[in-house]
Amino acid sequence: MNKFSLVSLGCPKNLVDSETLVKKLAAKGLSFSEDPDEAGIVLINTCGFIDAAKKESVEEILRLAHCKGSGGKKLVVFGCLAKRFGNELQKEIPEIDAVYGVDDDEKIVEYCSSLLPATANTAGSHRLSDTAYAYLKIAEGCDRGCSYCVIPAIRGAFRSRLPEDILRDAEDLIAEGKRELVIVAQDITSYGRDIQGFGLSRLVKDIASISGDFWIRLLYLYPTSITDDLLDIAGSEDKVCKYLDIPLQHTEARILGLMKRGGNREYFKTLIGRIRDAVPGIALRTTLITGFPGETDEEFERMLEFIREMKFDRLGVFPYSREEGSPAYSLRGQVPKHIRKRRSDSIMEAQSKISLEKNMELVGKTFRALIDETDGDTAVARIYSQAPEIDGVTLIRNPGLRRHTFVRVRIAEAFDYDITGIIDE
Repeated sequence: MNKFSLVSLGCPKNLVDSETLVKKLAAKGLSFSEDPDEAGIVLINTCGFIDAAKKESVEEILRLAHCKGSGGKKLVVFGCLAKRFGNELQKEIPEIDAVYGVDDDEKIVEYCSSLLPATANTAGSHRLSDTAYAYLKIAEGCDRGCSYCVIPAIRGAFRSRLPEDILRDAEDLIAEGKRELVIVAQDITSYGRDIQGFGLSRLVKDIASISGDFWIRLLYLYPTSITDDLLDIAGSEDKVCKYLDIPLQHTEARILGLMKRGGNREYFKTLIGRIRDAVPGIALRTTLITGFPGETDEEFERMLEFIREMKFDRLGVFPYSREEGSPAYSLRGQVPKHIRKRRSDSIMEAQSKISLEKNMELVGKTFRALIDETDGDTAVARIYSQAPEIDGVTLIRNPGLRRHTFVRVRIAEAFDYDITGIIDE
């Protein structure tokens, strides 16, 4: 029981925070265990972004609290949900021994170090997941002020990480064997605005200059801040996946105004055309919210029409989550939950047909694929248009393939979200 364990919930940015904390604890000589049952301290990095994430975090806390037993195990809760509702959590779940918010790593390290003995040989890689890809967080916080979002209140103002620190982390990840670096932040297009003479385009170019065989993938680009320089790099740099994730959240100007976001339907049409012209064959992903306060049937139908017309390669949709503390919480015209859900389902039904159509266009073509996992005679891989965890996969039936390697694959079959392929010799 002289070890610590960590459970990371929520978004990829949380996972980066968790792995950073594990590294700091290991640097103090503390031993990590993947199994919470054999740990003297169990840490939980919580998510508090939307209702579903909050529910998952509370359920996991309760599960681990139930497993504490009488052996002196300590339960430490930190992260977004703890920042928002720390007092309530401790009151309702007395098994929690300590609560910390975000950016409290030093306090957590001090707490754990006071309870666990330092041991030798704890240096080295301390990843919470053994994957071919890794998330590389380039900034913290957000200044956008979207009315439905509580992230600025939790994580503070936007601040870029120093480029030298990011590049060092990227080099370390490649040296560890990672074959895909997924660039994340609340808004990666704002990167560098607080660093004179440095922006996202230059950062991506510098990461791409690192020696090694790997992909770079860009997630969470704010739609009104995509530059021509960035599109030039996406189109010309071989290591950058021809894939952009651009959360629009809505298409109608009135709703976007209530959301405190930029853009409108015509702007987005022009933007999508500009991107597709600049980077032929690019895969575009977006995210939408249905049932935002005041959204009418007509506005929803116009968003659905937009989706059918633009034909995004990938799309995610969420029913609006009314978050206490967000400006949108008190807006008039709150849409009933069942209507939010029905509208979300309608978009996904339309997108499934688009996704199948897009996948059918890939059949017979050959792509480079990254093998994530192997299981018997089947390998689970991804091509450039498939981001980890959120998109479909490419299934390859071929024994003897090695995980975390690149192969050439010819697409054989297409389904709504997944595809199958054959090794192209």
